[in-house]
Parts: sequence; structure tokens; C-alpha cells
Amino acid sequence: MAVLVGLPAVDFAFAAGEEPGEYLDRRVLIWNLFYKMMTVAFITGSVVSGTIIWQVWRFRESHPKAKPTRYEGTDW
Repeated sequence: MAVLVGLPAVDFAFAAGEEPGEYLDRRVLIWNLFYKMMTVAFITGSVVSGTIIWQVWRFRESHPKAKPTRYEGTDW
């Protein structure tokens, strides 16, 4: 993940235009990177939250197919 973020940041930091007077608008680049990282964060958070919700729903105590493991005992 650090390489994916680091390489474009280094590229933009040392970028220079071909002609004099050609500049980078760093505000635009920073906001672009922010939006990209927020998209990654929201997708990752959604996948993790969905997995947790599925596990809680699937392995709840009242689930019809739920059975205790050998470590939990069989006194249900």
C-alpha cells in the first residue's frame, strides 16, 4: 500500500513541466489523492463490515444449523 501511495507522490513532488512557466497545481493533486484514498477506505470498510455482519448473522446462537464445537461442550 505504501508503494502505491508513495510512487505517485514522489513523481508529483519532483515533476517539472517541459517548458518554463508550466506548473503543477498541488491543491488539485492533493484533493485527487484524497478522493482516491477515501474511495479505497470506504470500499475496504464496507467489505470488512459486511464480513463481520455476515459472521454474526451466520454463527448466532439461534441459527438452526448452529452446533457447538467440541470445545464448547454439548449441554445445549
